[in-house]
Amino acid sequence: MARATSRLRRPLQLQTYTAGSTRLVMRMVRYSRDVKANARRSQEWRLDADLRATHLPDMAKQSLIPERPPCRLYLITPPAIPDTATFVATLAEALDAGDVAALQIRLKDVDDAAVLAAVDAIRPVAQGRGAAVILNDRPDLAKRSGCDGVHLGQSDMPLAEARRIMGPDAMIGVTCHDSRELAMDAAEAGADYVAFGAFYPTTTKATTHRPDPEILTIWQETVEVPCVAIGGITIETAGPLARAGADFVAVSGAVWDHADGAAAAVRAFNAALLAEA
Repeated sequence: MARATSRLRRPLQLQTYTAGSTRLVMRMVRYSRDVKANARRSQEWRLDADLRATHLPDMAKQSLIPERPPCRLYLITPPAIPDTATFVATLAEALDAGDVAALQIRLKDVDDAAVLAAVDAIRPVAQGRGAAVILNDRPDLAKRSGCDGVHLGQSDMPLAEARRIMGPDAMIGVTCHDSRELAMDAAEAGADYVAFGAFYPTTTKATTHRPDPEILTIWQETVEVPCVAIGGITIETAGPLARAGADFVAVSGAVWDHADGAAAAVRAFNAALLAEA
């Protein structure tokens, strides 16, 4: 558990990745709530007659711990893309509409050639706009196609094998359902993020786990590895999940099926997330 321990409550560190020519800062890792207490204990308190601290007056006006970065949007493609050119145009409009940290390419029931063709069309559009491109399930295809990372399910290959294939700088996320134990195992193994869900019913894929948002709060307070909330998230539910502790909210249908289009959905999600910042 030495490696896992080193990833607990570290006060300041940046995790950065390269997306094409863009240096992408996925997030500033969280700050331990006890850093401030430790800093205070390291000082000699001096009190006046009214029991007010008189030392370090400038520090009293400033927080010793910077605010946690706002929760960001993590897009997932539809499970089927019948018209790649049309989707790429829609994707470009969506990414131009607001902040999107990452795009996961998740295609179901297609062969390797179709996946590679989709990545070849989608990847430059996303990376060119600063979004990391993550391929679902397949580290071998992710590496071959120039993706920035891969997302692994619990039934996919072990994280260590994926890391061997992808290399030390790739982004690797792991689905952990409603289990902090699975998430801790992933963090100990070197995952760059863990994903909890599905928080709400979803038609995008079959789900059997329904975590309580409290799992995000507990994770946020104890572990520095970023957490992603996923599953049936809407514009209305994104804010509460961000407030609970999600570093990213992963969304698919609520963007691509939005009545006013994907770009309008991205703007609305960004507004909802910024309201919780």
